[in-house]
Amino acid sequence: MAKKTTGESEETRLKKKVAAKLAGHANPEGDVAMRSLRKRLKREQRRRRALALRKKHAAGSKGESAAAAPASA
Repeated sequence: MAKKTTGESEETRLKKKVAAKLAGHANPEGDVAMRSLRKRLKREQRRRRALALRKKHAAGSKGESAAAAPASA
């Protein structure tokens, strides 16, 4: 069976986890689990930005104005 997709993205869930761990933490720099969460979050952000850039380049000059409107929303 396939996993059920949730309403929130992976990036959103990771942001919540990082914020929750950071809230009650004395030394976040030394925490290995915290570092791992941050790395996963950054990876998701890179994926999202790369996808947006690929879509923008694929649209070409005709899709510049159309691609800019949803990206800002």
